Amino acid sequence: MNRTLTLLFAAFEAVLVAAIGIAIPLLPLTLLWGLQYGLALDWAVFWRAAADTWLLGHGVDITIALDPTTAGQLGFPAAGTPFELTIAALGFALLTALLGIRAGRRVAEVRYRLLGLIVSLTTFGLVSFGVAFSALHEFARPSLVQGTVLPTAVFAVGVLIGFRSTRALRDDARAPVRDWLGDRTITTRAVLTTALRGGVAAAAGVLLLASVVTAGAIALAYARIISLYESLHTEVLGGIALTLGELAFLPNVVVWTASWLVGPGFALGTGSAVSPLATQVGPIPGIPLLGALPQGHLAFGFVGLVVPVAVAFLVGAVLGPRARRDLERRELILVAVGIGVVGGVILGLLAWLSGGSAGPGRLVDVGPNPWWVGVWAVVELSAASLIGLLSSLRGIASRTRR
Repeated sequence: MNRTLTLLFAAFEAVLVAAIGIAIPLLPLTLLWGLQYGLALDWAVFWRAAADTWLLGHGVDITIALDPTTAGQLGFPAAGTPFELTIAALGFALLTALLGIRAGRRVAEVRYRLLGLIVSLTTFGLVSFGVAFSALHEFARPSLVQGTVLPTAVFAVGVLIGFRSTRALRDDARAPVRDWLGDRTITTRAVLTTALRGGVAAAAGVLLLASVVTAGAIALAYARIISLYESLHTEVLGGIALTLGELAFLPNVVVWTASWLVGPGFALGTGSAVSPLATQVGPIPGIPLLGALPQGHLAFGFVGLVVPVAVAFLVGAVLGPRARRDLERRELILVAVGIGVVGGVILGLLAWLSGGSAGPGRLVDVGPNPWWVGVWAVVELSAASLIGLLSSLRGIASRTRR
């Protein structure tokens, strides 16, 4: 493939990723414009709404300034004063990263790989800037800098992962981290690699079980969620648009559930708390997905705290036999602390990404406190993984048989 085709191919891949992400909110909004509003309104209103949704999904701050009349009609009198939306619908960022991995693998297959990589990232940045610029309005104004940089950064992460994995398979290229570890002593290398693997596995296990708990909560609250849909009196297209918006926030909800399982829980407004011990929230928007929230005091809510402890113990038990063969007991303590730190940093970072300001007034504080989530996770994962490292699955099985 010559250079011209490489340029076009790489640019097309970047435009395609952005187009798919924007089309998800734009398609139902366009159908709403044509079928429910009869083309009476300016389509640019719906384009800006879709663009704002896509930008918000990548962490772009949007300044909202509604006139007092409109704010009162929406039930948010405080919205008459300009406020910022900073909460990211992580579903869009996840989609961009996944599509970016695919794009990176495809770009890595062309002859001029580095040129294709540069063109792909540059094109996506220009598209992001164009989307942010087209969405500027006196009532909703996204940050142009963030609108250009943040979506491109998410896309770049995916592209580099896909690009690097393909090159590693073809050229057997070594990663810089692997090279750095190769220069360490055997003990240091064993401590660092075991801690890194264990911490990532522990965080992934907590998130996996959090997704199961989230699905179970939605299933159990199905009747309440349906009643909230009915109370909103949205027609079919409005219900579809609302559901797509909830799906975009579903990764946020999974992270919130993980924070709930770790212990600190999360907030749905200033002064509110949703934790394993109790749920205290004030007035919240009638979003159907929020119908899955636990109600009042949970008699056995503390059982949720067992999840991160059990996950960390299993991770330590799996890694224990090899770790005990390569390391001494005092070094296993360092491994356990490393597992806790890595897992805590991952969960704390995800908690930070999942929260933010979701509206005026009390809604400026929505989501978990990342510092508390990280601290609790470090303590729980470190202690439980240490116990697991000092034991083993084989030892547990033999004791059970005896």
